Order: sequence, then structure tokens, then C-alpha cells
Amino acid sequence: MAFVSKEKIFSRKWFISYALIILGAMIMAAGYVFFISPNKIVPGGVYGIGIVLHHLIGIPVGLTGLALNIPLTLIGIRVLGPRFGVKTVIGFVLTSLFIDGLTLLWGEHPLVPGEMLLSSIFGGVLIGFGLGLIFKARATSGGSDIVAMILNKYTRIPVGQMLIIVDSIIVFVGLIAFRDWTIPLYSWIVIYITGKVVDGVIQGVSYEKTLFIISEKYKEIAQKILVDLNRGGTFLEAKGMYKEDEKKVIFVNVNRREVTILQDYINTIDPNAFVTVIDASEILGKGFRSLNEKVAE
Repeated sequence: MAFVSKEKIFSRKWFISYALIILGAMIMAAGYVFFISPNKIVPGGVYGIGIVLHHLIGIPVGLTGLALNIPLTLIGIRVLGPRFGVKTVIGFVLTSLFIDGLTLLWGEHPLVPGEMLLSSIFGGVLIGFGLGLIFKARATSGGSDIVAMILNKYTRIPVGQMLIIVDSIIVFVGLIAFRDWTIPLYSWIVIYITGKVVDGVIQGVSYEKTLFIISEKYKEIAQKILVDLNRGGTFLEAKGMYKEDEKKVIFVNVNRREVTILQDYINTIDPNAFVTVIDASEILGKGFRSLNEKVAE
């Protein structure tokens, strides 16, 4: 099954996609050049291998990334099918070019000398932000992502877990190469922050909450939601585990301010109500951001 997304050439969506890829590649490159590579931090991926080889034998980081990404992409297409389109190729080519270009212009000294923790944090933020923009353009980062997908096909280990394994192996390569235990520790900080920032870029910063409410006063609570909060909701039929009595569960999505209003009201009319509040990373639909807006990005 193909996962390659296509936009009409020179359409608004096409321009936005390629602008995101270019911007994302530049930001990723800045993270590597200003913070990661000069400190010998090895945050997995082909550029992590590039950092090891660069400090051992002087090969440019971007060139190593490019040299590894091209065959990996070809193997991925052969094994997995056409999941990797032109945008993915452009993404890793531009990232490699920007890394080596910035290195030539800036040099190989860190932006904040002697501050490994700051470099790990801000390097992870920049790499994650750039990578998130590339993902939003429906492209991938190539590299260890492709290796994880290929291994997943044969081992059935989930791609996310396999990616952690692959990146961890590369981190340990850095440990062996540089013989410094602080390298993997800072590298894992970068990997963690990168993942969190990628999630934030893709999903956005959300203040929405999902509530499950169990109360004998479900009709009054429903009126509060419909009339005062001007929200919709859903009644779920449920059965208590202990007494096996029939119950109504209210499922509703609200924003952070409305959670407090609703909790105060429920406490007033039914202090024994059972309320579960869950952070919703993204809510699409009436009253929130539309699904059409999300797909049109």
C-alpha cells in the first residue's frame, strides 16, 4: 500500500509543503551544527553515525547522512513499496546540504561552549521542531526510520520500539567511539526532547480536555453542558462492576476553562460523582478545529 501523498504542482498546498520541508531542513541543520555535532553528542539516526565518523576520520556529517540515506531509501522502496516519495528525498538531501553548508560558514565550535546540557536541550528542540515541520509536509526523515520499518516487517516488533532500539545502538556506537559515558546520557536527552517537540509540532499545543462523568444527576449535568457551556456530548450505556447496575456515562470534550466550571457545578449537585479528566492531544469536529482544516494543512 502506497503512503506517498501528492499535491498538484504549484498549488497552494504544494508550495506550503515544500516551504515546510526547506524550513524544517534548515532548522534541523542548525540544531546539529550549533549544538549537537561540536559536542560529539550522538542522537541516533544517520546523522548520529555521521557525527561519529566526522570526529574520528573527518568525513562531513551531511555527506555521511546523504551517503547512507540514498541506499536506505532505495532498499526501503524495494522492501516496503513506494512509501518514500520525492519530498522525503528532497528533505534528507536539503538537510545534508544545510548541515555541511552551515558547518563551512560557522565552523565546528558550539554556540554555547562548555554547556553540554544546554546544547542537548536546545539541540533537541531545534531538531525536533525541524523534523516536525518535515513530517507535517507528509515527508519522512529517512535514515533510521526506514531501518526500523524494514526490521518491523520481519520481526513484527512495533516500529516505535524498533526505532528506539536502532537509535540506542547508534548511541552506544558513540560511547565506544568516544569512550565517554556522558555521551550516551546527553544523547538520550536529545532523543527524548526531539520526540516531544515533534509531537508538539504535529499535534499542536492543545488546552482541550476529555471528560468521562458518572453521576445520578446526569440529566442536570447534560443540561449544564448543552446550555451554559454550549457544548455537545454523548451518553454511553454502562454497567457497574460491583452491583452490575445500569449507569449513564457522559463523554464530553471541553477546553481548560470549561473543565473548572463543570467540576464546580458537578460538586454542587453531586459531590459523589465520578469524574475522569484526560488531556486530549487533539480534538477535531464541531466546536473545535474542523477535520477539513487539519487535512488541508
